Amino acid sequence: MGGTEAFPELGAHCNQDDCHQLDFLPFTCDSCKKTFCLEHRSYSAHNCTKDGMKDTKVTICPVCASSVRIVFGENVDLTLEKHMQASCDPSNYDRVMKKPKCPVKRCREVLTTTNTYMCKTCKVKVCLKHRFPADHLCMSGVKTREASLNILTENFMKILAQRKGTECASSSSKAGVKMGSKSPRNISTH
Repeated sequence: MGGTEAFPELGAHCNQDDCHQLDFLPFTCDSCKKTFCLEHRSYSAHNCTKDGMKDTKVTICPVCASSVRIVFGENVDLTLEKHMQASCDPSNYDRVMKKPKCPVKRCREVLTTTNTYMCKTCKVKVCLKHRFPADHLCMSGVKTREASLNILTENFMKILAQRKGTECASSSSKAGVKMGSKSPRNISTH
């Protein structure tokens, strides 16, 4: 026991063989469960026999790039060999190590957390340069764009017909023929 005459239960003596100092705020080692002073509280300072049992160490498998837990007291090479025989999957290497790139043709942008955009219509991850549906050939976006262009063209033709008092073509192909029939030479500039 330690402490003083007034408080005999206060503090404890260090369990280090060459120390035995009375410490009023002793440390208990979480591995060997012995009590130590401030100077001998670390595993290495009191030469703990169970040093590292609570440590979790991992190594990366060179074949599949997954993390492998190293068993305490076991050789790293032996642990890796056991992993390679039991649960090593070489196809995992490309998934882990290959960085995703923008799927747009001729774009080499590597996708990261800060420059990745997921299209809300086609659910494809692209870089910020290709975030608009027309830029990454979004199939539903292209259909929507064509439909909106057709609606705009028809509305334009209706308004134009009301102004002239004649009926204009309802499709863009007929409108192109009628409007394209004038040659640029007949247009006068003022």
